[in-house]
Amino acid sequence: MRTAEIFYQDVLAGILTETNEGHFIFQYDEHYINNHPNQFLTFTMPVSKYPYYEKYLFPFFEGLIPEGWLLDVAKTHYKINPNDRMGLLLACCQNCIGAVSVKPLNQANE
Repeated sequence: MRTAEIFYQDVLAGILTETNEGHFIFQYDEHYINNHPNQFLTFTMPVSKYPYYEKYLFPFFEGLIPEGWLLDVAKTHYKINPNDRMGLLLACCQNCIGAVSVKPLNQANE
């Protein structure tokens, strides 16, 4: 299982988890829900106390992963399979352009 903290600007917005089965869960942080109820990360995932579940990486997070030549550099530098979308997100999206950033919590597969 791999997990990451998702920040909106400098505020912890929630936790993204890839399960051992390869599914994805995003849960907004309780403090974020209480203090930023209208600052959603994306229209498809409004702030909610209920977790979001997907079989594949959420399209919003897919959009943070580099493309083209920058993806080639990331694959070569980090030696990550391009199909390992969570691995690419954890390796490449700690300092994204824009308001959202990803901080790995646990990169070990259990």
